[in-house]
Amino acid sequence: MPENPALPENPVLPGSPATAWALKHMPLTAQAVGELAPILTGRRLAMCLHVEPKTAGLVTLLVRAGVEVSLTGSPGTTHDDVADYLRELGVAVFTRRADGEPEHRRNVERVLECEPHLTLDNGGDLTLSLFESGAPAGYLGGTEETTTGGIRLRAASEQASQLAPVVVINDSRLKLLVENEFGVGQSVVQGFLNATNLMVPGLRAAVLGYGPCGKGVADTLSRLGARVSVCDTDPMRALEAILNGHRVGTAAEVVSDARLVFTATGHANVLGAEELAALPDGAVLAGVGHFAWEVDRTALAARTVRTVEYGSPSRRTGHVLDDGRELVLLDQGRMLNLTAANGNSIQAMDLGLTLQARCLGAVASGVLAPVVQSVPATVEHRIATDLVALLK
Repeated sequence: MPENPALPENPVLPGSPATAWALKHMPLTAQAVGELAPILTGRRLAMCLHVEPKTAGLVTLLVRAGVEVSLTGSPGTTHDDVADYLRELGVAVFTRRADGEPEHRRNVERVLECEPHLTLDNGGDLTLSLFESGAPAGYLGGTEETTTGGIRLRAASEQASQLAPVVVINDSRLKLLVENEFGVGQSVVQGFLNATNLMVPGLRAAVLGYGPCGKGVADTLSRLGARVSVCDTDPMRALEAILNGHRVGTAAEVVSDARLVFTATGHANVLGAEELAALPDGAVLAGVGHFAWEVDRTALAARTVRTVEYGSPSRRTGHVLDDGRELVLLDQGRMLNLTAANGNSIQAMDLGLTLQARCLGAVASGVLAPVVQSVPATVEHRIATDLVALLK
């Protein structure tokens, strides 16, 4: 792999040692931003991405390349020390870990005040707000990190008369394999260990959804000795789960004896009244998807007679039900790998952020059609080639 021109051999970032550590292990991202600097310099970029050290690594590289960055995060996942470091770097950062949904909506509005040329989004809030308010004249397009955001943007595009190109990063086979399956699997289980201090070997666990993220969680738990059951409505994914050694059934069936339940479908209320009724006393519920909506909070509240906080507020919330059972919800169902751990591994995020950088370069170059679309095959091929060269 050619020497990276954008990153000093020993980056000195006194305001954020965690970001310096991340950058030492992000060669693909640094190489991509260095190569794309001529086309990105002078652009205004509005970002909505989890504010943590790997994101800060990308932003640091972009700022060095001459990009003007405005940034917000997602509720409950911001590392405040990292946000402060980026402010010192000259980035307009609008997010705090304590922010809820109302603050998040206002943060999105403030980020868009920069009148961006490019957007980098996570969940669709930023891009949808931009299109609803009217994109500025110089807007070229952007990227969307998640499948959930991609679904929202594709649905919105059916009603829109004009669009700029938006590349859905999670459509990438490369990302689904490296970051979602291997990165998310490791980091979510790490978050569970951090949040609970419980033992995995011998644990009965259920995973709702066997897409790349759910598969990564289920397979990681199994490798550590858990007894894993899976629910997925897609028969091909259900078959794959069986062939990988997992028990398969309906959601109510697989949670009925589970001490731990992960929701990884990306859809709202998949753990509803029927599933809540089937859960055993003491079951722990954890979220994997982008939005904290997979546990039906209305159904849970309807049966809750009191709550118990085990530790810091909302970290481990026990819901004592009207039949005496207690269900424990971790971090309000938010993404456990970010609320209770440091997110996906640096190497996995190096791949994902490289996809972001190279897709932003493709958007800025003006070669993409003005539609919501998957990662260009040429981008995937280039990054896969570089990653093989790095790892072999």
